[in-house]
Amino acid sequence: MDIIEPVYVREGAGVLLRRSIATSRLNYLDPFLLFDHFGSDDPRDYLAGFPLHPHRGIETVTYMLGGKINHKDSLGNQGTIGKRDVQWMTSGSGIMHEEMPQKPKRGKMEGFQLWVNLPARLKMTDPRYQEVKADDIPEVKVNGARVKVIAGEYQGVKGPVKEIYADPEYLDVFLSSGGEFKQFITPGHNAFIYLYEGSGLVSGAEVSSTCLLVLGDGDYLEVNGKEDMRFLLVSGKPLNEPIARHGPFVMNTREEIREALEDLRKGTFVK
Repeated sequence: MDIIEPVYVREGAGVLLRRSIATSRLNYLDPFLLFDHFGSDDPRDYLAGFPLHPHRGIETVTYMLGGKINHKDSLGNQGTIGKRDVQWMTSGSGIMHEEMPQKPKRGKMEGFQLWVNLPARLKMTDPRYQEVKADDIPEVKVNGARVKVIAGEYQGVKGPVKEIYADPEYLDVFLSSGGEFKQFITPGHNAFIYLYEGSGLVSGAEVSSTCLLVLGDGDYLEVNGKEDMRFLLVSGKPLNEPIARHGPFVMNTREEIREALEDLRKGTFVK
């Protein structure tokens, strides 16, 4: 098990983030291209948001812990992602969108964004959204754990996000002090835990927030709460394909990146 300490970066128009994947320490955990934890008590850290920008060749997953983000895109979609809501966006052949955080009346704006790679045969697929409200995410309670099942399955309960190529598992776990959480990692899948509150034992190793833990292939995961703790468990099927990156574009070759930039220049990016 490898422990990754997040690094602070600023993205968009100046949003302060803690980044764990897409850093010099962990560039890529196939199929996961990026993992960010955003949130602050200071609105100056996030209100500038993410003005209109493009994506191609990837999926972006936004999961909110608190506050709201208003979004709209080049296809005419618009809406608001609120507390415990999830947006799973497949950019496919190309989309222009913006995400603008809103100052909450109380508490702080906080959440996560994950980028998931698409296989070569789906990189130019039609863009689409799966937007899931908090009330539609099932919760399983067992052995001092409360597990929100966003994607994949836990204790026979399946999450509402479906038809994703990477066959992902995405769980948000609250574990009380003295509680226990157990789960098998699908053999062949890459997986990580992101501990964002508290401390405990993860497969026998003592860890405390905030950190990302890269798990081994086919691990049997056991987490014991030393104190109340909260973490995400994310896993997915690796693509084992070459990647070419340029900002919000992730393709398989540099030529495809050049095509994306040329499409953007000519105004033919959105198909």
